[in-house]
Amino acid sequence: MTVYEVPPVSVVGESYCAPYPLELIVRKKIKKLSNAQFEVFDLSGNLLLQIDGGVWNFQLKRVLRDPAGFPILTMRGKVLTLWHKWKAHAGESTDDSNALFTLKQSHPLQIKKAINVFLTNSSKKKEPDFHITGAYTSLSFKVYEGRRLIAEVKHNFTLESFYKGKEKYKVKVYPEVDYAFIVALLVILDENDTP
Repeated sequence: MTVYEVPPVSVVGESYCAPYPLELIVRKKIKKLSNAQFEVFDLSGNLLLQIDGGVWNFQLKRVLRDPAGFPILTMRGKVLTLWHKWKAHAGESTDDSNALFTLKQSHPLQIKKAINVFLTNSSKKKEPDFHITGAYTSLSFKVYEGRRLIAEVKHNFTLESFYKGKEKYKVKVYPEVDYAFIVALLVILDENDTP
């Protein structure tokens, strides 16, 4: 147990779990029609993570990197499916032995956003390890482990930021929760919601 008496939630790695609540700013920049980049900062302006990959193309692949550019996580999405299924692997691997989690829409036709996340190391169970809820009218959402709220994401959308190709998210990660995992979920949901 930790100072806050909650078990840690480590998916990508324990080094991404802080013993205190963490607030992050995530900036998205669309560089070209086929490339978008995310940068993750703490409130002091320190770069913590960066994410690159395609946007508006059929190769749904994103790579999460540390500040030095080393790959931490590779996320791949299935193209042309109603279920919005993604799989995340450690490093730049796409081998199933290095898979960490799978993200899948709970139902293809939904009024409210509901996404399930299954850890790869858990047995073949039908209940998700994590659940994401939000509204389709915004990219803001909450992440739960069972009934425990572990993170909140607020999308600061304006038409001006959209036209400039720059968007911003505020992310609140609760104590002992893997912030790299939460950012990966944000990037996947952003990719699913990009027209």
